[in-house]
Amino acid sequence: MERLDYAALERAGYTGYLLHSAPVKVLQFGEGNFLRAFADHWFDLANERAGWNGKVMLVQPRGTHPEGVEPFRRQQGLYTLCLRGLENGRPVQTGRVISVVEDCLCPAVDADWQAVLRLARSPQLEYVVSNTTEAGIAYRPGDSAFGPHAPAAFPAKLTRVLYERWRAFEGAVDKGLIVLPCELIDNNGRELQRCCAAYAADWALEPDFVAWLHSANTFCSTLVDRIVPGRPRGPETQAAAQVCGYRDELLTVAEPFGVWAIEGPAWLEARLPFAGAGLSEQVFVVPDVTPYKKRKVRILNGAHTGFVPGAYLAGFDIVRDCMQDDVLRGFMNQMLYEEIIPTLPLDPGALRAFAAAVQDRFSNPFIDHALLSICLNSTAKWKARNLPSLLEYRELRGTLPACLVMSLAAYLAFYSSDIQARTAEGLVCRRPQGDVYTVQDEGWVLDRFYALRADGDAALTGAILRDQQMWGMDLAAVPGLEAAVLADLFQIRRTGARAAFAACLQNHV
Repeated sequence: MERLDYAALERAGYTGYLLHSAPVKVLQFGEGNFLRAFADHWFDLANERAGWNGKVMLVQPRGTHPEGVEPFRRQQGLYTLCLRGLENGRPVQTGRVISVVEDCLCPAVDADWQAVLRLARSPQLEYVVSNTTEAGIAYRPGDSAFGPHAPAAFPAKLTRVLYERWRAFEGAVDKGLIVLPCELIDNNGRELQRCCAAYAADWALEPDFVAWLHSANTFCSTLVDRIVPGRPRGPETQAAAQVCGYRDELLTVAEPFGVWAIEGPAWLEARLPFAGAGLSEQVFVVPDVTPYKKRKVRILNGAHTGFVPGAYLAGFDIVRDCMQDDVLRGFMNQMLYEEIIPTLPLDPGALRAFAAAVQDRFSNPFIDHALLSICLNSTAKWKARNLPSLLEYRELRGTLPACLVMSLAAYLAFYSSDIQARTAEGLVCRRPQGDVYTVQDEGWVLDRFYALRADGDAALTGAILRDQQMWGMDLAAVPGLEAAVLADLFQIRRTGARAAFAACLQNHV
């Protein structure tokens, strides 16, 4: 069977929309499944429906896997997006070849980094989109600005790109870019702008550039919401190939539901290509994205991060299967309705409706959303998604939220379950069922857990909770938290995560 590319589609008589050539208008830091099923999908629809006539250049944020660009080059940027799920209780399945991607670049390859800088000098470039996980938008001193090699951190790369553009157009105000970060941190646009300004100061860049950075470029905080599991593998990929008539190394599956709320000035709505493509219900500009973001991050993402590490240790592999288990589903709902929703200053009815939809979305019969893929970078995720709910619940009620405390213990258990080795890929651990898995996170996080592997659970709990680099505060200073987490960790080790979750539910009754 042929591999997907333009020639293969022509030979197969494909009649769907394709855009062979157009100027690159989007520089996208992030080549993974999420952005390709999210922003790139809507840019592709804008090409078809609104004549936007633009392409997207993908860039690996860290640039540590040069081989990862090859599938994009073999397939000329083409990939298939399948949207599958439930809408109003009825199954929905659609498929589309996405043709908006121009290429994928690895900044660790010097020639590719020079291609990124050439694109920075292009008058057609309009947007920067990013998804580098919660850990990606961070200022790390010591990154170098110039020379043949790319800076390491994503904000440093972006600062270098903007500086290249400022020099190329001699500070022209109309050549600033619209920056649309999709990382799940509060005020992601403002935080990214702050990091860029910090690098500009580190590198002693011209004051005129710093002024242009802030005045000519529009850094938008955004909310993103679409469930996109890991790339289909095995039988699912083979079945898709039979339906499509070609092999697709980049096949991507997502749920139909999707929202991209963009905080920005009123003029941005007309500037973006989405309203003209009939996408205003999915992609829209608002003066303040905070209410949308807090609801989504605390409830949808908080649910994932709150129960998934424990569910994986309990022997589950797929989100949908967890929703068929009374204990795991009950634990998640108890956490949502009794501990998270009371901390949110929004309409309670709307919050409960959103939480009810979460269970339906997690039960999607078409998506095998792997728990291990959700566990990627769980430290930053738990800090951003669950820690605020825990702290605000205690402030509101004067007690600790039992399910959120248990979820923190499950995170510790997941990162320390019978540690086997520390490899370049991550921290190799073993599930109680006997199979090994690899924890993937920032290197320094994994090093901390590996260093504590023989010190016992009490020492582990104390050291991790006191690690202010992880949490931005000393969690052991929260009254009662260290003892409660340690007790839950002991229970997970002794009885297993599912039984520990069940005990947590019983204590709520």
